[in-house]
Amino acid sequence: MTYTSETTPSAPGVPANQVTQVLPVAPGAPAVPAPPSLEDRAVGCLIGAAVGDALGGAVEGRTPEEIVKRHGGPVEGIVGPFHDDWRTARPIAPYHKGNGHVTDDTLMTHALVRVYESVRDHLDAYDIADHLVPDLIGTPRWIPELETEALPVQRIFLAEKWIVARLHYGHADPREAGVGNIVNCGAAMYMAPVGVVNAGNPDRAYAEALDISGTHQSSYGREAAGVFAAAVAAAFAPEATASSVVVQALRLAKDGTRAAIEAVCEAAASVTDRAAAAGALRAAVAPFDTVGPDYRNPSLGARRPSRLHSIEELPVALGMLLIGGGDFRTTVLGSVNYGRDCDSIATMSGALAGALRGASAVPAEWAGEVARASRLDLQAPGAALATVAREVFTRDRARARTHEQAFTAISAIPAMTEAGGR
Repeated sequence: MTYTSETTPSAPGVPANQVTQVLPVAPGAPAVPAPPSLEDRAVGCLIGAAVGDALGGAVEGRTPEEIVKRHGGPVEGIVGPFHDDWRTARPIAPYHKGNGHVTDDTLMTHALVRVYESVRDHLDAYDIADHLVPDLIGTPRWIPELETEALPVQRIFLAEKWIVARLHYGHADPREAGVGNIVNCGAAMYMAPVGVVNAGNPDRAYAEALDISGTHQSSYGREAAGVFAAAVAAAFAPEATASSVVVQALRLAKDGTRAAIEAVCEAAASVTDRAAAAGALRAAVAPFDTVGPDYRNPSLGARRPSRLHSIEELPVALGMLLIGGGDFRTTVLGSVNYGRDCDSIATMSGALAGALRGASAVPAEWAGEVARASRLDLQAPGAALATVAREVFTRDRARARTHEQAFTAISAIPAMTEAGGR
């Protein structure tokens, strides 16, 4: 399949009508499994994101070659820290990455879920200032990588601390607080909840994510947040596939982000040997990536605003989703063994694969160990978010009816004549 911006069906996987048909089943025909429910997909999405995060965190920042050398082959599941002396090893110290510990990707994702639980409606930039920032700086939580309870702000990366500095201390307009921050995947990595709340509506997810991520990011970092949320929303469509998710992402993506997704997904379509996936996808995304070949030593032009560039993580996550055909294990392990910022890549691809196929798609042994090691309830956030999504949809329908009635009344008023009379 060729992935271009011209391949833009309006709603892939959505029936032309919404009439439920009951069709006869021939005797002896295999039962067709029912599509996962909203709740199942929501739980699968957030469990998938957390598991991908935990698996990728153990080898974050490494090359595929370094990963193979350290582990005697590609990573096939939960592994320990890259350095045995992780407490003092640079540049990882003092974080205990590996052994099923989630990173700041999941901490931020769950924090955003809590904002939705409080607001119980669509979010805007002011909700981030009013709810997310106080959560980060006011409520101690268990931080797996620190193996202690602490304020989340003490763990999140500098690009996320920016939100606190700009909104809590700088009193910036929330809608533009992200301007000036380093441009990276920091906002995109925790936007899955926006896609869940807007399940089946990629356009609304894209717009909402662009609004709230303006507190955190600008340029292609903000664009990636919108596109990732849209991709998650698209994955909830009843007959969604990895390909239909990519098509929706391309339909909405702009500038370098769209070009990078297109290039990476074209490369993914040509991958026949999954062992070569990392090299093929890295070569495709490299022209759009500002960090450069040495992930630990970014170039002088790294992470600066541009209409020509893209974050690396989202296009690669979509490429791995295609290579895996939506299968969770294949998709996430491909993302993990890509290296570089692989915890965020696997967070995104894991969320998409979990949304496509539901919670049962995530290997139970991985989910169970991540929940135990990270001291997290991985089921509850998705279940809570599905409830919020249903409430928001009910409100959206009421708002749409109100608008319809108002517009019908307005449009019934006779038009003014050219002379100004009726």
